[in-house]
Amino acid sequence: MTRKERFDFVIKYFQQHAPNAETELLYDNPFQLLVAVILSAQCTDKRVNMTTPAVFDKYPDAESLSKANYEELFSLVKSISYPGNKSRHLIGMAKMLVTDFNGEIPMTVEELMKLPGVGRKTANVITSVVDAQPNMAVDTHVFRVSARIGLTVNAKTPLATEMQLIKYIPSNLVYIAHHWLILHGRYICVARNPKCDQCGLRPACKYFQKNVLPRTLISPINE
Repeated sequence: MTRKERFDFVIKYFQQHAPNAETELLYDNPFQLLVAVILSAQCTDKRVNMTTPAVFDKYPDAESLSKANYEELFSLVKSISYPGNKSRHLIGMAKMLVTDFNGEIPMTVEELMKLPGVGRKTANVITSVVDAQPNMAVDTHVFRVSARIGLTVNAKTPLATEMQLIKYIPSNLVYIAHHWLILHGRYICVARNPKCDQCGLRPACKYFQKNVLPRTLISPINE
């Protein structure tokens, strides 16, 4: 199977089996999504979704969050990973939104990356989820799944993974392909003991062909 054939197989599979894939973070507007994504770094979406309602209730917009007291915000997010840094990032992000962007969420990767707590991955998430821009956010799931399947080859960094994926995925599908790969990594192609027996991508998956299939073809030793 050529690399293009592999991509075509994976895309067709997900179009059939996950046509409406989307983020599992709960939000009502771009500001809430940005807050949730910043909080989600190295933390589960489930935990973030348990945390954000109180944050959104107290700080419904950039203006209110920009005036937040650090200790009060920290008390609301202390159950997630790195609450101190994230509290400072959120307040700093909101202040910059107010002073530089009139309280609105910018919709370019370059502008978003100027905000405290916002790296390339977060900026790609915001622009792809809110605006369906062809930007591929690469987290640990996307990085792992892409390499295992064979969509990426010798991609050593998230940026290298991103560049290889957007080269082969049609631009109008990049925004949803991000969710396909994340959700597949979260529930099927997990880090330890991937659930290959439940995976419909086996015919195109290099990991399965190399590491799993040979074991199933070994005949038992006759006693």
